[in-house]
Amino acid sequence: MTFRLYNTFTNQKEDVRPMTPGIVRMYNCGPTVYGRPHIGNLRSFLFADVLRRWLEYTGLEVQQVMNITDVGHLVDDADEGEDKLQAQAAKEQLDPWAIAAKHTKQFLEDLDALNFRPAMNYPRATDHIPEMLEMIEVLVEKGYAYQVNGDVYFDVTKFPAYGQLSGNRVEDLVAGSRIEVRDEKRNPADFALWKSDEKHLMKWDSSYGPHGFPGWHIECSAMARKHLGDQLDIHTGGEDNVFPHHECEIAQSEAFSGKRFANIWAHAKFLQIDGGKMSKSLGNVYDLGDIQERGYEARILRYTLLRGQYRQPLNFTWDILEESKAAVENYDRLAQDLGRLVKAVESDTTIKSRGSDLVATAKADFESAMNDDLNMARALGALGTLRNEVGRGEVTGEAAAEALGLLRGIDSVLGVIHFESGDLESTIQSRIDARTEARANKDWAEGDRIRDELLAEGIALEDSPDGVIWRRV
Repeated sequence: MTFRLYNTFTNQKEDVRPMTPGIVRMYNCGPTVYGRPHIGNLRSFLFADVLRRWLEYTGLEVQQVMNITDVGHLVDDADEGEDKLQAQAAKEQLDPWAIAAKHTKQFLEDLDALNFRPAMNYPRATDHIPEMLEMIEVLVEKGYAYQVNGDVYFDVTKFPAYGQLSGNRVEDLVAGSRIEVRDEKRNPADFALWKSDEKHLMKWDSSYGPHGFPGWHIECSAMARKHLGDQLDIHTGGEDNVFPHHECEIAQSEAFSGKRFANIWAHAKFLQIDGGKMSKSLGNVYDLGDIQERGYEARILRYTLLRGQYRQPLNFTWDILEESKAAVENYDRLAQDLGRLVKAVESDTTIKSRGSDLVATAKADFESAMNDDLNMARALGALGTLRNEVGRGEVTGEAAAEALGLLRGIDSVLGVIHFESGDLESTIQSRIDARTEARANKDWAEGDRIRDELLAEGIALEDSPDGVIWRRV
């Protein structure tokens, strides 16, 4: 079955067909590093990680680039207001370069904690000023952009397709719809490619004058072109990126190259908190640190954020986080149970195989769901069915090895399950054997000591008719 992904540009699901056979070039809009990303931001970034993992599951190579915006993103997402980096620098009384470095480091640490696969590159906007100026100069030469004093604007009336991604019409983007429009613009919807401001702390000299810095939109176009070329297979972001950011990216990139910029545009919906919006005034803007302070592992947040279909609103509550913890622990137990079943076959080859058909059905259902626009709810349903079948003893013998292989494949996409290493299992088993021997010798104190020692390490023992079973708690 071909993987189909919803394209915001065409408002329909489309087959993912890489321009270069076997290789997907994917650009993901990353963070503006003026603060630690909140869990809503992380949902958008996680969507890109799951998408990348699924593409790789299907056998494709993914050339993934996620940018770091460290200059030029104004507080209004338009052409007025203070630069977010500069505003934060004033609050913390630090140089904006130091703010950017501090929060870039934190961002990458959060991705690592959440088990993201590293992108091929995390380009920083400030490292790509020459590439931005090259694009701007060509756009001016072609007549798509114009200079007013030290500022350069893109003329949206020169690009007839402007608005197709978001559904906006240029004639509807009237002055004053969001902010007071600068008089120097030819049209209210024109957007800045380069701005001049001698008070801006991060600035560069150019042919347009001293004290300049790039507009937010041109940064991604230049970085995508530098690291992936003029054309992308997939471009992702959050739903708030559709307009103006991605709309402007399309206009300037396609006006520059004369080629289609991205074949598929994919956007993740906002995360809701307790059924409503995230708001500083409500005190519900959480980041990974807040989750960990409550005693939850990062992988529990990862599962919470990926458990729904990316194009649907997803709700976050602390109760839901607790449910996610239970679900992930159940997957851990499934991995342990399958591991024991596999070892049982290794020690007793007479055990008959049963359940191969159930494993095959679970695999087909999981893959069908993921191929249908990453329908994670259905995919997790297939995993839940497999867990139930194993729990009922319907999977034994060689089928257990098949099920364990499938579980590893599924987790190559989810990235949340703990699989015990052989060395660790051996160490735990040797201590269980020592406890069993102590109990056989009626050394109850030693048996209890070993049990309590393992429990303190997060390993609970359960005495059953089939022997001692251990689980993580």
